[in-house]
Amino acid sequence: MSSLSILDVDAVRAAPVAHDPYHYFLGGQVLRSEAIAELKRDFPAIAKPGYLTVDEVQLTGRFKDLIEELESDAFSQVLSEKFGIDLVSCPRLTTIMRRSQPKYGAIHTDGPSKVMTLLVYMNDEWDAPEAGRLRVLYDGERFEPYAVEVPPTMGTMFAFLRADNSWHGHRPFEGERRVVQVAWVKDAAELERKRKRNRTAQFLKGIFGR
Repeated sequence: MSSLSILDVDAVRAAPVAHDPYHYFLGGQVLRSEAIAELKRDFPAIAKPGYLTVDEVQLTGRFKDLIEELESDAFSQVLSEKFGIDLVSCPRLTTIMRRSQPKYGAIHTDGPSKVMTLLVYMNDEWDAPEAGRLRVLYDGERFEPYAVEVPPTMGTMFAFLRADNSWHGHRPFEGERRVVQVAWVKDAAELERKRKRNRTAQFLKGIFGR
C-alpha cells in the first residue's frame, strides 16, 4: 500500500453515527482530493453490469491502493471504534460495480451472514433526482418516507450495521454508477460462499445476459 493515504480517516471519524432506524453513518469527502484524478483514471474498465469481486477485476495503480486501504485492519479498527463492535476479526468481501441495471436497488436488509456493509461512491456528479440514490428506509415495502438519501458522488461513504430492520435500496437506474462495496462477514466460510455465489451469478449473466 502506498505511504500516501487515500482515505481521509479524519473525515470518516467526523461523520456522526445515526441510530434510527438502525446504526449507520454517511460521510462526505472521505477520499483525499489529490488522489481523485488517479482514482478516476485507474477505476477498472468493467463491461459487465453488477458487482464483481476484486479477484474478478484487474486492480491497478491508485485504485488498487484504495482497495488495500479499505480492506486493511487499520481501517477496520477505525470503524470498530466508530460503531463499538469488533470488525478487525471479520473477513472482508470487496466488490466493485461500474454499470447498473434497472432491476438493481430493490429494498432489502442484507443477509444475516454480514456484520457491516460499507459503500464508497466514485461518480463525478449525479443528475438523476431520485434514481440510483440509496435511501435508509423504515420498512421493506416503501421508498418513502426515508431517514436519509445518499448521493452517489465522488468520496461519499455510507456504512451500516446489518440488522433485521436495516432496510435500504434505491429507485431503478440504468447506466454508469461507480461504487465500491466492502462487507464484513461472520466467518471465512461465509466469505468463500459469497465469492462463489457471485462468480456463478456473473457466469450466468454472461450466458443469458440480463
